[in-house]
Amino acid sequence: MEPFPIPAPAFNGTSRRVEPGSAFDWLRQGWAIFVVNPAIWIAMMILLVVIYLGLAIVPLIGPLAAHLLTPLLAAGLLLACQKTVRDQPIAIGDLFAGFQRNSSGLLTLGVLYLGALLLLLLILFVLVGGGIGGGLLLANPLGAGIALGGLLLAGLFWLLLSLPLMMAIWFAPALVLFNDMSPIAALHASFRCCLKNIFVFLVYGLLVMVLCFFAALPAGLGFLVLGPVLAGSAYASYRDTFLAD
Repeated sequence: MEPFPIPAPAFNGTSRRVEPGSAFDWLRQGWAIFVVNPAIWIAMMILLVVIYLGLAIVPLIGPLAAHLLTPLLAAGLLLACQKTVRDQPIAIGDLFAGFQRNSSGLLTLGVLYLGALLLLLLILFVLVGGGIGGGLLLANPLGAGIALGGLLLAGLFWLLLSLPLMMAIWFAPALVLFNDMSPIAALHASFRCCLKNIFVFLVYGLLVMVLCFFAALPAGLGFLVLGPVLAGSAYASYRDTFLAD
């Protein structure tokens, strides 16, 4: 006999399809989350920039560590979004919440993310690296054209190969953090959800490109505002597609 109360079934990563116009709603909700406490959000963005710049100056290890830590830092932003929506106060230290809650799963997610990026770079080098190197060795206008064509091809291949990875990682930190999913299951659920909602993410991507253009105009300072808005929109997209509220 089932004990009472009957426990709720475990979350299985089921997502729903939403309309393309939802992309506008996600960004509006992201803005609404930001304006509740803009000073704290901007401070978190400044700290985040300092962390990534500090890692960038460390040869080889720094960039690898930056990708490894991305899911943990993203989890901190998502938790701050959840607290804001629940009318709970947020603090700058919330940025590091991913190091204290489901940290092993988030770190594993970072390892998988980093490994996938390195694999993509290896595939890219094998596919187009030889063409670029051969063009440069010719040391003439034809060789320069071949090398330039190789670079353009590399960019196209990178876009095509990295898109599935971005789809897999988009919701994964939230699913690991809030729903206690395993990293592999979270990646699968995120990819399926993004594939199911490919049109809304195309609209979202175009909107983000436009916003990034304007954010970059004032010496890049606009990203201190756009960053929290995008974090809020990511949280809104998770709530909309997975929890449907």
